[in-house]
Amino acid sequence: MRKLEICTLLLIGALAGCMTAAPMPEAGPTAPDGGHPADDMPAGSAGVNAAPLILDRTDLALGTTVEFHHLPSPVELSDAVDQFALRHIVVVLPGWPQLSADLSRFSALPPEADAIVILPDYPPDRTALDAWNYARGRVRLIVVVDGPPRSPAQLDDLNTLRSLERVVARMPHPSRSGFERLQRPLSFVTAVD
Repeated sequence: MRKLEICTLLLIGALAGCMTAAPMPEAGPTAPDGGHPADDMPAGSAGVNAAPLILDRTDLALGTTVEFHHLPSPVELSDAVDQFALRHIVVVLPGWPQLSADLSRFSALPPEADAIVILPDYPPDRTALDAWNYARGRVRLIVVVDGPPRSPAQLDDLNTLRSLERVVARMPHPSRSGFERLQRPLSFVTAVD
């Protein structure tokens, strides 16, 4: 499983140019502001455990990446914005945020920075997907799935997600079969022992 996670991170980082990845320690039970990071996530959801360090070789400016393993609070985002030469905020979520999550918090990012949000699996419903269409700010979404959807309608729904940059499919035998209706770039990750 660890190899699969590392392969996923390498692939996601390659999307931005080049990358170095290192597994991050598991997040503690509370966020820095005393809240619970899992409060905005559905119970029992599982996701990617490490965030990639994204290095864009076309960007020669000095830059900082701040990473979160939960949906950052407005206070946490404000602290991140204060980091020297902020370029990216990478948010690896264990599940799709619930409807009550306020995604407008990303509008506080400075114009030179973006938020790269990595979401696991297909959205649980259309409402969860629509919430990201209302998110303001420079948000780039990457959805990591374990194969083709159960229904082609799930791909139709993903196609309506304007900030979706790429779908990454973790599959033992990569195949475009089942993804024909996807109108976004598709990448594959496969674990090799």
